Amino acid sequence: MNFFANKRIAYILTEFGQIAILARDVLLSAFTLKVTWRDLLHQIHFIGIKSQSVVLVTGAFTGMVLGAQTYFQFHKVKMDTASLAVVSVSMCSELGPVLTALMVAGRVGAAIAAELGTMRVTEQIDALRTLATHPVDYLVVPRLLAAHIALPLLTVESIVVGIGAGYLVGVHLLGIEPTYLWQNMLRYSHDVDVVIGLVKAFIFGGIIALIGCYKGLTCGLGAEGVGHATTEAVVYSSITILISNFFLTLVMGKLVGQL
Repeated sequence: MNFFANKRIAYILTEFGQIAILARDVLLSAFTLKVTWRDLLHQIHFIGIKSQSVVLVTGAFTGMVLGAQTYFQFHKVKMDTASLAVVSVSMCSELGPVLTALMVAGRVGAAIAAELGTMRVTEQIDALRTLATHPVDYLVVPRLLAAHIALPLLTVESIVVGIGAGYLVGVHLLGIEPTYLWQNMLRYSHDVDVVIGLVKAFIFGGIIALIGCYKGLTCGLGAEGVGHATTEAVVYSSITILISNFFLTLVMGKLVGQL
């Protein structure tokens, strides 16, 4: 039992080390400005624009559910008009960036791992090296930069749609007074909540792209290897997002409290 536990720990530490090395290579490559605008715009379109539908649907129904559940509890203590404030703060700092990142991880993380994994299996990555093109410069950096750019924008859309959907549910379905509902939302929501959400989204974008690229570049041979890499990219990205969100909340909460 101890042997298998030690072997598992060694495997996890090796994975962390290899991802850290890849992150270092990406950072060094990004500062050389070797990325072409065409590749970057293509990845922004793929990661950002094509993910809008799933992100908007997720944000809208999350705002609706959160607004309804908050109303059901607040109505017991006659605090109906504070429902949208809870929706706003929750969507801005927590639910918006986290749910957006999870949905994008399921769609984009899997696609990145499958694409790069297929290139590895078909030896296209080796062909790039023979042409004196570094795979990190050509494949990883554009996807990482695009994810850093697209995730905050998608998070803003999710936040806006979630708050709007919660407002519509509160006013038109639950009969809450719209003026006080909106006034309390503006009163208890602050700029720092939006900033926290955008910082989280920026970090989550890097996590999704980095893990997806790493799993694609290191996948096993054959269709089975590509399948395992795709599954692991989604699972590892999702788990990392949830774990990092906890620590980011603690750190940024401390920083905000000291400001």
